[in-house]
Amino acid sequence: MTSGPSLPLIFSFTLPLLLGNLLQQTYSLVDAAIVGKFLGINALASVGASSSVIFLILGFCTGCCGGFGIPIAQKFGAHDYSTMRKYVWTSLKLAAVMSVVIAVVTSLLCAFILRSMRTPENIFQDAYLYLLVTFIGVPCTFLYNLFSSIIRALGDSKTPFWFLLFSTVLNIVLDLFCILALGWGVAGAAIATVVSQGVSAALCYHYMMRKFEILQSTPSERRFSKRLMFTMLGIGVPMGLQFSITAIGSIMLQSANNALGTACVAAFTSAMRIKMFFLCPLDSLGMAMATYCGQNYGAGKPERIWQGVKSSFLMMCIYVVFNFLVLWFGSRYMALLFVAPTEVEIIEDTQLFLRISASFFPMLGLLSILRYSIQGVGYTALAMLSGVSEMIARILVSVLAVPAFGYIAVCFGDPTAWIAADLFLVPTFMVIYRRMKRSMSVAVPAQAGEMSK
Repeated sequence: MTSGPSLPLIFSFTLPLLLGNLLQQTYSLVDAAIVGKFLGINALASVGASSSVIFLILGFCTGCCGGFGIPIAQKFGAHDYSTMRKYVWTSLKLAAVMSVVIAVVTSLLCAFILRSMRTPENIFQDAYLYLLVTFIGVPCTFLYNLFSSIIRALGDSKTPFWFLLFSTVLNIVLDLFCILALGWGVAGAAIATVVSQGVSAALCYHYMMRKFEILQSTPSERRFSKRLMFTMLGIGVPMGLQFSITAIGSIMLQSANNALGTACVAAFTSAMRIKMFFLCPLDSLGMAMATYCGQNYGAGKPERIWQGVKSSFLMMCIYVVFNFLVLWFGSRYMALLFVAPTEVEIIEDTQLFLRISASFFPMLGLLSILRYSIQGVGYTALAMLSGVSEMIARILVSVLAVPAFGYIAVCFGDPTAWIAADLFLVPTFMVIYRRMKRSMSVAVPAQAGEMSK
């Protein structure tokens, strides 16, 4: 990632990430589609009633794993392979402890969370079971994302995709088996997803340790290092909190939507599943930029970071035009994946949500590129502040707009948050980039002088 034209490099690195993200979102789509079609509207609403809470917890895990991969990518770009291996082993031990603690604490709080979110009583029990199983499976999600992050940090974004493809097929099979054959209902859908992600994690770990000779370590490199642990936590936790802070606003928005009734919850659930599927390219492009910027930062090449941002922005613009056309004209038909044609209100609300979201996808694309680029060069705390901007915007919409205007205000909740984050990220990135250029322009002559001696 540190040499050659930036656009084809980023595109080729993004493509497997995109396919992998699409497969991950297929988990959610399949769960919701099978539940909605075979178990009914109430079951569909119960799956979606806590989706923002699930995003808060799993988003924190994903963010931490992405953060843990940044120092690995930086040391890989700097050819400091011994320190890189120490980071890898420290991250594995840290992730094992964190994931178990998170799973235990969140599982105990499931009922309290759903009550706090004003979950309708007619869907409470199913929503509780779905949330509980998902939280018990946090270690599977955490470890899969960590292994994928390490493999990507070493420049391989293709392999995690193949493992994820297998587990996606397994998820579909297990969904049908658990729901239709075993009759486990909503809990069966959650069990299928957790088992599938566990299989992905196991396959990634086996491949990573056997395939990459560069990860073959000595006993001293495998020792747990508090110093490296604090470095990783200093990068990973702010990235995780960025997701969580963003999710707090989403929880407020979903709580306001839950109060509007089961039909609005069902429409919100189906629309969010479809939206998350279509924003995968933007997330994938951002993840690619984190690795790209991390490696070039480690190699001392700030000019390539700017080239990468321009190339990714061009790719984003092309995609959002295509995305707008598809969602504007096809969202009504996509809603039929989840509900029967007779559910006219839910279909219309789903279409409204998706059309409004698609109109603001350029704002989300810019957000993803800049936020991940800032994270890739190590400024994770500043990236986290953009999540604070999103949270504040969503809370204001939830408290002020939804009670006054109803469901249409819910539809504008995310776009308002994206704009608020961009207003922070654009000037922040420009300041960081200028600072990098100054510091690296001083470092290179100094290094040259030392070599001449």
